[in-house]
Amino acid sequence: MAYLWGGMLLIGIVYGVLAGNVDEVTKAFVSCSGEAVSLCISMAGITAMWTGMMKIAENSGLVTELAAKMRPLIRFLFPKLDTESKAAHYICLNFLSNVLGLSWASTSSGLCAMKELKELQLQKENAEKNTEDSGKKDAVKNSSMIASNEMCTFLIINVSSLQLIPVNMIAYRAKYGSADPTAIVGPAILATAVSTAVAVIFCRIAGKYKKVSP
Repeated sequence: MAYLWGGMLLIGIVYGVLAGNVDEVTKAFVSCSGEAVSLCISMAGITAMWTGMMKIAENSGLVTELAAKMRPLIRFLFPKLDTESKAAHYICLNFLSNVLGLSWASTSSGLCAMKELKELQLQKENAEKNTEDSGKKDAVKNSSMIASNEMCTFLIINVSSLQLIPVNMIAYRAKYGSADPTAIVGPAILATAVSTAVAVIFCRIAGKYKKVSP
């Protein structure tokens, strides 16, 4: 992404210079820089409010209750994952954040979920090392560099996540003067519902064709 954005900026600057619009390029840089800072401050306030609400819900036990109700879904998506584990808790928190459209607020729980899933993978591999013969230990050691089915499933579901309230998009539309910022709700629910359904189907099918190392 750094190369992509850097290349786009460089192409724009070079084109502006060659076209004789150096002044316009300079004005665009100044105005856009100020707009970017203003947008970041606006979104930071909205994100802080909703993140705080999620934290209050977590401390009050509401998230735990909702997570308990999500156990059948977690069991369906992650058949080999203990629904009482920390990984399952963070996955539930991440899903709840994404459903509310708080993609920024869900980042921390997503990272924690990936960390816990990695720990579970390492524990499983260590157990396999103790039971398998020495000829297979190298293969088990190398497998620690490969993402587990649970990690891949979580990433796919996270990217395609269903959103009932796209808070970030509503905030963007309100910031730039949309006459009806919430008009995005219906199309967002439909689009993310379809993407999530496709992701779930893909994960279920892919899980049945796990590649076995020679």
